[in-house]
Amino acid sequence: MPPSPPRRTRRRRVLRWSAAVLAVVILGTAGAGYLYYRHLNGNIRSDDLNLGDAKDRAATTKVNSAGQRALNILLIGSDARDTEENQKLGGAKDTFGGPPLADVQMLLHVSADRSNMSVVSMPRDTLLSIPKCTDPDTKETYRASTRAMTNESLGRGGPGCTVATWEKLTDIHIDHFMMIDFSGVVSMADAVGGVPVCVDANIYSHTSTGKGSGLKLPEGTHSIKGQQALQWLRTRYGFEDGSDLGRAKAQHMYMNSMVRELRSNAKLTSPNKLRKLAEAATSAITVDDGLGSITRMYDLATELQKVPTDRITMTTMPNRYVGARVEPTEDADKLFRLVREDIALDGKDKATASPAPSPSPVVAPVASPDAQIAVQVHNGTSVRGRATAVTGVLTGKGFAQAVVDPSAGTSEATTLVRYPSADLEGNALRVAKVLGIPASAVRKSTDVSGVTLVVGADWRAGTTYKAPKATPVDNTAPDTAQAINASDTSQCMHVDPSFSW
Repeated sequence: MPPSPPRRTRRRRVLRWSAAVLAVVILGTAGAGYLYYRHLNGNIRSDDLNLGDAKDRAATTKVNSAGQRALNILLIGSDARDTEENQKLGGAKDTFGGPPLADVQMLLHVSADRSNMSVVSMPRDTLLSIPKCTDPDTKETYRASTRAMTNESLGRGGPGCTVATWEKLTDIHIDHFMMIDFSGVVSMADAVGGVPVCVDANIYSHTSTGKGSGLKLPEGTHSIKGQQALQWLRTRYGFEDGSDLGRAKAQHMYMNSMVRELRSNAKLTSPNKLRKLAEAATSAITVDDGLGSITRMYDLATELQKVPTDRITMTTMPNRYVGARVEPTEDADKLFRLVREDIALDGKDKATASPAPSPSPVVAPVASPDAQIAVQVHNGTSVRGRATAVTGVLTGKGFAQAVVDPSAGTSEATTLVRYPSADLEGNALRVAKVLGIPASAVRKSTDVSGVTLVVGADWRAGTTYKAPKATPVDNTAPDTAQAINASDTSQCMHVDPSFSW
């Protein structure tokens, strides 16, 4: 694992995701200034969407039976201290001009029929695999790394490497990204105006050693904007248990309140207000090349505005602590599956709903000849010799490169075939077909380096796999995702008594 960044630097990074979300939400206002779109186009900065290798990329999202396609947009908050203003807002003078970190990462998923929206936040200290990325400007190639912090991805060529990292982890195809820095937060918050927030006690986020955002509010509901909004978004000391999870909850509340404010506040119909919003939005963010014009951004905003407020759900990627860091849990895999399959996280889809088939023919992944498919067979049962026995079955069927995985056995309830990248999907499906394992048990996983057959507890004996009877699929969002609905006005942040006054 790479060395941790200096403690002072880490504790002072600002979480700025809501301003990135804000940029997406309000871009529809740019229509009011469409006559000067050339000027607005000049404000927009763009970069490459994905800097990873093709093998690490997720397949393009399929259309549903009505020909509609879901949208996935990665929202990134950069901690770059590359200007005097960003340095003043971010502090940490020793990091001025250094590699930026993607301290805020949120995946915004808009359903194919535009009936609902799901947002998944990833903690900045999540440990995962970052794929090889090539900087499009310098052509420098950054080697793949394992067990690295997700926020390091931005410094490996730009936001396109953060996109590549998400696709490798989740197998969710990302259509666009939007990135914002410190100063962008303040300008966007000022342009929008006040956003109501609530605290259940007086709060002052400050310690004798200099920690804290400096946020000071009395108990109750208050309208915040500009630098005070930035303080709210960065507050960790004083909210809940003082962790990044409490901070994420406060950010979700802010974003939900902001959406409600933007959709109901009549003052935003003012031409002058609309102009200021359009100027701030286009100047504050960097987008991928596919969004590099005001017309494309306006079209995107139009799609986002179709989603009712009460169908917007905010979640945090389920995780567990690994020392001072976190890693995804099994519940995170479930959350990612729901997003991949375009299943609403608010539970309002029909119970029998399943991803609609594509109306166009689907090209099956190509498999290598059986004799050329390398397979590692792992024993996931408590029965000795199962990996050896099943390897014998495979070699007897012509898989000459099937070998026993020598690593220590781990328990698995069901038999699975795992593969690490899209170019090996066909081989994994071929292995499953030959053994009678259902295609639903073939899964992409960054935990393996090649096609890996895990013999589970449902195949403890014999040479023929018998698939268990199908059980109903649970398509409800896991409780550990801490879902919050955008229409919920009852939310109020709990203040740690140690930071009350």
